[in-house]
Amino acid sequence: MADLSAFPITKRWPAKDPSVIQLYSFPTPNGVKASIALEEMGLAYEPHLVTLSDADVKSDAFLSLNPNNKIPAIIDPNGPDGPIGIFESGAILLYLAEKSGKFLGATASDKAKITQWLMFQMGGLGPMLGQMGFFYKFAGKDIEDPRPRERYRDEAIRLLAVLEKELDGKDWIVGDYSIADMAIAPWLNALEFYGTKDVVGYNDLKNVPAYVERFFARPAVAKAKRIPDPS
Repeated sequence: MADLSAFPITKRWPAKDPSVIQLYSFPTPNGVKASIALEEMGLAYEPHLVTLSDADVKSDAFLSLNPNNKIPAIIDPNGPDGPIGIFESGAILLYLAEKSGKFLGATASDKAKITQWLMFQMGGLGPMLGQMGFFYKFAGKDIEDPRPRERYRDEAIRLLAVLEKELDGKDWIVGDYSIADMAIAPWLNALEFYGTKDVVGYNDLKNVPAYVERFFARPAVAKAKRIPDPS
């Protein structure tokens, strides 16, 4: 049995089975990247619900694993040199893909292309759509100055156009499905939650909506999109 006592987070969120990967998350677009990867890769794991409240993500226990106080984070008791903690959703996807040998391409060129689209999501699509959501759905919607809202709307439209072109004639971003898709599609689905599909002309697109529908029809994705279950 693996010893996870070196990780203080396990005192607040105890592991029932410390021999499997411990997932600390909430079903946001970033959070479900990890649960989707774990399900798709068939890796044994135990989910722990970490809410977005300060009481959870800013607790000493959670900060001991992720000093950036963001979900998701994992502990792998069977890391390359013993138990290891990983935070940042993109880093988790890369780590799990390398561990499982799945969804990172068959060649070095495949891996490079998959990684570049993963970085596209991490550095562009996620942050821009998240900011747009803030200015359309959350506290930012009450700001009278229209320029922040317009900036993130316009950037969202531009990024969707990039994806629409890239997906022309393709089912997946790179090859036969990869961690790039696990990163990108959950953020596209967030447009529904933010109520901004009409704002960015989502329904005028052809390839992007079909891609999102195809992604969420995958059994592993359908299961993972509510893990950990907040109810």
